[in-house]
Amino acid sequence: MKKIFTIFCLLVGSSLKAQTNSINLVQFSTGYVLPLDIENCGDSRLFIVQRKGQIYIADSAGNRRTKPFLDISSRINSTGNSQGLLGLAFDPNYLTNGFFYVDYIDKNSHTQISRFSVSATNPNKADTSNEKHILQIKQPFKFHNGGCIRFGPDGFLYIGTGDGDDLGGDPNNFSQNTKSLLGKMLLIDVHHGNPYSIPNSNPFIDSTNYLHEIWALGLRNPWRWSFDDSTGNLIIADVGETIWEEIDLQSVKSKGGQNYGWRCYEGTAAFNTIGCKAKSKYTFPVAEYKHSTITGDCSITGGFVYRGKKYPHLKGKYFYADYCSGLIRMFDIATISNKQIAYHGDQGAYTSFGEDRHHELYVTNFVTGNIYRIADASTTITAKNANGQINIAVYPNPSNGNFLVKYQSVKSQRAQISIQNMMGQQFYSGQRILSAGMNTWNMNLKLPMGHYYIIIRSEPNITSQQFRIE
Repeated sequence: MKKIFTIFCLLVGSSLKAQTNSINLVQFSTGYVLPLDIENCGDSRLFIVQRKGQIYIADSAGNRRTKPFLDISSRINSTGNSQGLLGLAFDPNYLTNGFFYVDYIDKNSHTQISRFSVSATNPNKADTSNEKHILQIKQPFKFHNGGCIRFGPDGFLYIGTGDGDDLGGDPNNFSQNTKSLLGKMLLIDVHHGNPYSIPNSNPFIDSTNYLHEIWALGLRNPWRWSFDDSTGNLIIADVGETIWEEIDLQSVKSKGGQNYGWRCYEGTAAFNTIGCKAKSKYTFPVAEYKHSTITGDCSITGGFVYRGKKYPHLKGKYFYADYCSGLIRMFDIATISNKQIAYHGDQGAYTSFGEDRHHELYVTNFVTGNIYRIADASTTITAKNANGQINIAVYPNPSNGNFLVKYQSVKSQRAQISIQNMMGQQFYSGQRILSAGMNTWNMNLKLPMGHYYIIIRSEPNITSQQFRIE
């Protein structure tokens, strides 16, 4: 078993800003609806994936193109919490062959891996008429569908799948079922075969007890994973069940076949060991952290190791987030030492990290639709929030639906106000005339118990605050 380093992250607020090697979030691009992924194709553009089936392009200055690069919303089922257009991977030779691959939930509610190509006449437009279906995976339910796909250093396509669970605890034990593609890391060769072939390096290629596409197993819902651009190591963030969130690390020298333990283990803790192997047969996380009522942690979003050149102090730090709490954390990937805690951003809903061609890092906010660039706080201005100009507060928090909102406006203007839950469902929309300076008003709403965001859109920014109804 690998040596375990358990992360307990309880610092929030201003104390985070005092940490050495802390970060700021700099607003980069806006105007997206339920963004789930950020990818680059090897040039100056970033491609932003929206859950409902569109991919938009942002240029190097963050300007979002009006028309989408790809729109396959008519082919997608995005009604469930884990459904929609979930992942994008550009072919390693995209700038030559124009091929890219997507992971989406189709109208039959199954995972579909497909290949598309860019238009022959417009580099900012995909050709939707030439979809090639690569792999379809039957999904029993609408949850835990994974969705992250990437090409590895070996040139093969890796596919992360969740356990497809709806009830909790993987009752069908798909993750440990070697005849199921669910709860796995898959590896296929899309450059040979029709529609693909199995690489000779796959660990179970000669086994009759395993599906040959399986590279690793025992995952619950690997929500974002990446390859370290320097070492080639694979780093997987796997969403936990009731207590533990985990990060798994697989060396680039690995021959595959790792079993990361779910549902036998959640992180390093036993979960349901009926029919399981000896503990020594499983590969345990290099880092884990607990769900917390203090910070609100409950669901990990995996990120990247920073390998850019702008911020030398961040080099070698692995960044990841918690969707519920909004905490963005980092640790030194070389030592798996979590001495630094990064940034409590605009209160959660971070769904994905991404890199540009220079390996600078970005992060998406699912609720506000903003894309932020990660910057070293020691070289940027420390501000009260991500955009550095707006301050918002909700009192009391939590409340019963009757609460006070305080909002600092840079000028007299009209603002759009909305309230959404964690999945982007809107419960309130209205406008308010603001004066320059601090504005205070009361809201009394009948909302179900749970976590919400109040989002205020006013020139020149969009800002948000999480609050809870009890």
